[in-house]
This record gives sequence, C-alpha cells and structure tokens, in this order.
Amino acid sequence: MTAGISRFGITSLADGVSRQVEAASDSLSAAFFEPVIRLGVTGMARAGKTVFITSLVANLLNRARMAGLTAEAEGRITTAFLQPQPDVTLPRFDYEAHLAALTGPAPHWPESTRTISELRLSFRIRPTGLLGGMAGPRILHLDIVDYPGEWLLDLGLMSQSYAAWSAQVLSRMEPRPEAAAFLAAARDATGLAELDESRAQELARLYTTYLTEVRARGFSDVTPGRFLLPGDLAGSPVLTFAPLPPEERAPRRGLWREMERRFEAYKARVVKPFFTEHFARIDRQVVLVDALSAIHAGPAAVEDLGRGMEAVLQAFRPGRNAWLSQVLFGKRVEKILFAATKADHLHHSQHPRLTAVLDELLSSAIRRADFAGAKTGSMSIASLRTTVEETLRHEGRMLDCVRGRLAGGREASLFPGELPQDPSRITRGHQAGDSWLDGDYQIMNFQPATLNLRPGEGPPHIRLDRAAEFLLGDRL
Repeated sequence: MTAGISRFGITSLADGVSRQVEAASDSLSAAFFEPVIRLGVTGMARAGKTVFITSLVANLLNRARMAGLTAEAEGRITTAFLQPQPDVTLPRFDYEAHLAALTGPAPHWPESTRTISELRLSFRIRPTGLLGGMAGPRILHLDIVDYPGEWLLDLGLMSQSYAAWSAQVLSRMEPRPEAAAFLAAARDATGLAELDESRAQELARLYTTYLTEVRARGFSDVTPGRFLLPGDLAGSPVLTFAPLPPEERAPRRGLWREMERRFEAYKARVVKPFFTEHFARIDRQVVLVDALSAIHAGPAAVEDLGRGMEAVLQAFRPGRNAWLSQVLFGKRVEKILFAATKADHLHHSQHPRLTAVLDELLSSAIRRADFAGAKTGSMSIASLRTTVEETLRHEGRMLDCVRGRLAGGREASLFPGELPQDPSRITRGHQAGDSWLDGDYQIMNFQPATLNLRPGEGPPHIRLDRAAEFLLGDRL
C-alpha cells in the first residue's frame, strides 16, 4: 500500500514539476517573444459553446461590431488572423464549417461540443506610449480551448470516495421520476456476492439514460460527464459503473466492490489526464450558463444550476484539492466570466434582471465554495442575435416582445413574461403551492436568421464585445 501511495506521489510530483517548467517557459516566451493567452470555453449542454466561439472569432476577425473592445475602439489592433494551433494532438475547432452553418443561405445551429478542440487566433497590435513610434507591432496569440462542461464538473469526483459519491447522487435522484427504473435496479443489485457483468452493463445503461433525461430537463448534476460523451471509451469497463446503496461489508468479489474499482479507475484514467494535460494550462475561462432554460424548467433546475456553478468555482480553486495543487503548483486562472446566454430571447429591458439572477447565483456559489483568487464577472449575452425587438398591444397593454424565426421558417413574436425585480424570488427556494414566476414565463427555440453581412462585419450579437474586453482587454 505504501509503495502504491509513493508511486502516485512521485507521479504527481513529476507532473507538477513539468507544469512548473512549462509555466516558466511560457512566462519567458511571453516576456521576450510572442505572448499566448489560453482561453477555456465551457458550459453545460445547449449553453451555446460552439456558437460563442464561432461568433467571437468571426467578430475578432471582422471587428465592425466590437466597439466595446477598447483596443479596437482606439485603433490599436491592426489585424487578426487564424494560424495553425500549437497542439497537434488536439482536434482543430471547425470554425469555417460552424460559421457556414450560422451565416449561410439556409442558416442552422451547428453541431454541439462533444470533445475537446482548439483554435489559435493571432493579433498584430500597434504599441502605445512613449516608445510607440519607435517599436514595431507586437503579436499576441489567443488559443481557444473548447471542452464540454460535464468534464469540468468531474473534478469534484477526485476528492470523493465511491461510497460518498453514490450516497450524494442517490439522494438527489430519489424524488425525480426519471430515476425510477434505475433506482429499482440498483436496489435489486444490493448485496450481490459475485460480479455479474451483464447486470453491471444494465445498471450503467439505465444510469446513462437517467443522466440524458435529466440533462434534457435542464439539470446539470450529470456526473460522470463522460457517460454522456463517451467517445472511444464507449462500452469500456471504465464507463460501466453506477451509484449503488452503501454496503458496510461488501463482498470482495461482489458487484459493489467492482463498481468501486471502476469508479477509481475513471478518476485515474479519464478525469486526471484531462486536468493535467489541458485544464492546468488555461489562463482565462468563460463559463456559459443557459439560465433562461433553467428558469423555465422551474425551481429544482435553478437550484441545481446554483450547485453546478459552485462546483465550477471549486474546480478553479486548487487549494481545496491537494492533488490539483500539486499539478498546478499555485497557478490559477486569472479571470472567469460567467455569461448568461440567449439574452436575445428577452427584450433588452429584461437583461439587467437576467444578469441579477446570475449574480445572485454566482455570489451564493462563491460563498459556499469559499472561492478567492481569480477575478470573476457576469453578464447577459447573445453570441448570435436571432431576434428583433418590437412592442405590441395585447388586451389594452403594450408588451415588449421579441420576434424571430422558428423551426420550419415561420416567424413568431414572443412576450416571455417578466423576470422579477428581486432575483431572490428565483434563487432562494420556492414554496409548494406558489406559482412559479406568476405562471406566465416562457421561452421559444428561435433559429438563426438569414444574414446579409457587409465587409468588415461579424455576425450580430449582444455584448460579445464587452465579454471580449473582460477576458482579453488587459492584454491587447
């Protein structure tokens, strides 16, 4: 046992030293050559990661709609261009195909994020100050790393035992109707003295079905994240486990012990490599939050969203995790932006209230996570604006509406209802019998509009320039 711990410690130490050397090399390169910012982009399913990256890159290449980016407003960005990514082992983010999907003659939403990918965007920037006239333009590289938010939430597993994780997950599943089939199968599997592989596979299948269904309802407590995005691990033992009720004296060769072994293998073989190889190198991070869908789904989904934001913040606080601290050697993400997406589904008069809901969830998550270190920000954005605003008369009232294209091409106007002025009505619990937001809040799934972009214009957006300023402005 001691030898095993020693080997793990040596491996972790070696990983950490490697990261420290790499960080020193990056600092030297940044000081004397061409600095690099690694921007991580993540969020839960349908939060709009692919659209965010595509529109951000398009608007940084063609900056007519980026007035909120100070370096552009001051004329300091002379050009921006795409370059081959430095990490040749990662898939390239398919920017061109995604942009064609959004801006082509038959616009549609592109395929969502299913694995990690990367893209490098480089800027040529005019120097300022006393030496501005003497020095030539400088180069800044932006490496954008796209990865599923479910993978980020898996960091919480590293500090949990199988028994603790199972107890936590099962307690949350109990009141949810989607969990009925799995819970019945899990109870039947309690106390089995011998491993039955077919039963293990059936439990993993039922648990994955449950995760898929609750994610569709707007919930984000969907660990392990690779169950939903298995890739080439589909069907492997490392993804063939599920939570089971506790067993004080579980048989050594029984099902519970095998599930425990596979859970530990998942942490060691799947979760840890992602963080040591990719997460540890991120400088800035944007977390996209589909708050509107959670609000529409109801109080339980909003509460779950708050827990998810807490888990995200804990992931960026290595001091709470000895293993991660060894890997990072004190390195922290400098800035984290939480962005409530799909703001174009609301009239602009409602945007401050949407941001207030996000702020309330974020402040509660920060308090619970005991988070400090990085600069955090929040705002409401639309990476691609799909609607126009209009005011309509209805039953003697003037309503602030949005109008957009639905699936099938038909246009429709929507008055989604009003978010409360007090965000705590949404974020601090909900009493049984109370109506949720007066029962009149709704959303629509608008499709991308047909665009006629002029030279120098990127796709229309809401506050994407302010998001870029928060994340990159100090380095441009």
